[in-house]
Amino acid sequence: MSKAVWFIRHGESVSNANLPTVHPAASELTEKGLREAEYVVQAFTTKPDLIVVSPFIRALQTAVPTINHFDPVKVAEWPIEEFSYLHPERYNGTTGVDRRPAANAYWDRMNPLEKEGGEGDSFADMMARVQAMETQLWQAPEQFIVLFSHGLFLRAFLWMHFVGFQKPTPEMMQRFLLFVRSVRMPNCSILKAQFAGNGGILFNPFDTAHIPKKRDLINE
Repeated sequence: MSKAVWFIRHGESVSNANLPTVHPAASELTEKGLREAEYVVQAFTTKPDLIVVSPFIRALQTAVPTINHFDPVKVAEWPIEEFSYLHPERYNGTTGVDRRPAANAYWDRMNPLEKEGGEGDSFADMMARVQAMETQLWQAPEQFIVLFSHGLFLRAFLWMHFVGFQKPTPEMMQRFLLFVRSVRMPNCSILKAQFAGNGGILFNPFDTAHIPKKRDLINE
């Protein structure tokens, strides 16, 4: 039997808006992001069997309107947090522009095992979490599952199926970087997928129909 899975990126965060942050897990939604989260509910015509949230605050904030709308609904936290490849201390009081030199240097090294500063996520660890998420989704008994997660992490899942990812090599890391630079996933967009009974996954394009462009909630 097939199951429907929706992968939803969080709303605009202070980091997305290039405002100072404190920690990668503590980057909250902006006012615009909170409005985007309210519109996610309009994408639903049926109640999900399970809502999964990342442990990062911006994903939970995005999920709250949907959780409240369908209350009572089963909610779980899975390790589907963002790929935060820089040392957490680099986020303390800095903006995305401030962190860009360190980010560029990280990608220039193309070391899939590197934990920047000893505490950043490695590419290998991130891909292991992506693979673990897929396994957990296949094993879950629920037939309609909604996940609130993050742009790099969710695109890593999509990319993994496009390229037939096997192991984290520098070449694979380079190919992933090219993919995420080419494929945008807007805030609060939805990647709808069908996990088929034959073990395959069918993906639809990113859906933003629930977010009104006229209110400047989507930046083209």
